[in-house]
Amino acid sequence: MDTLDRRDLLRLAATAATASTAHASDTLPTVRFGAHKISRLIVGGNPVSANSHVSPQLDAEMRDYFTTANVKKLLADCERAGINTWQSRGDRHILRALHEYRREGGRIQWIAQTATEYGDLQRNLQEISALQPIGIYHHGSQTDKLWQTGKLDELGDNLKAIRQTGVWVGLGTHIPEVVDHAESKGWDLDFYMTCVYHLTRSAKETARLAGNAVQGEFFRDADREEMLARVKRTSKTCLIFKVYGATRHCVSADLRRAAIELAFREAKPRDAVVIGMFPKRQEQVRENCRLVREAISRQTT
Repeated sequence: MDTLDRRDLLRLAATAATASTAHASDTLPTVRFGAHKISRLIVGGNPVSANSHVSPQLDAEMRDYFTTANVKKLLADCERAGINTWQSRGDRHILRALHEYRREGGRIQWIAQTATEYGDLQRNLQEISALQPIGIYHHGSQTDKLWQTGKLDELGDNLKAIRQTGVWVGLGTHIPEVVDHAESKGWDLDFYMTCVYHLTRSAKETARLAGNAVQGEFFRDADREEMLARVKRTSKTCLIFKVYGATRHCVSADLRRAAIELAFREAKPRDAVVIGMFPKRQEQVRENCRLVREAISRQTT
């Protein structure tokens, strides 16, 4: 059934307040995020926004699947499984779905990415703020473009504008050196959105590393350790994403387990991972929760 039963959302709202009393083996660990607590597994928004990082065909399939009803169903499934936070773009599709979900009883927290395609940051921040996010971060691809053109320090005004909303301020990037630069400058930030794959290299640099011209995005596993070293080094909270390489490490349960364990092996106790989920053909929410619980358990023992 594609539509979300309103009674399911009402039951979810009634039980969310007592979720913390569930048995530890059935819940996800949480960490502080400002005045809030976030689950160490956060559901990502790329599939909902039809950004597969795989192919135009998969983008189209995601776009068709993620009606507002199916977005709400995914969020409700996440809350039932212990995921209490959603990371996604501050665009109008996301805003509408989240607004409906909240009106129907959903309580998931939201970490928003700026939607820079609108060209008016102040207006976008006003729209985002109306839905009470717990954090807002600067769009990673836009951050990377500024780095590549030598204009990264121009971000200051944008970060100040986010700070004025009163929520935690974040910086998204796919480039490890961006984290180094922000840290060296002592920028007024609370968290980083750190991609473990450097997806914004030039075509020339990509071809040099790959040994040949590359069609589409280049996922280089060696990038993971470079970004995770920055995650480990900074004292700030990091939300680690693309841990599965946008499905490239999803072929088997062993690959998924290894990818998550790598992230948590280098993550600080205050960090979390962000995983986009597309449960059209198979259950993904509970499976990802299980793998994250197991990875954290291994690190703590």
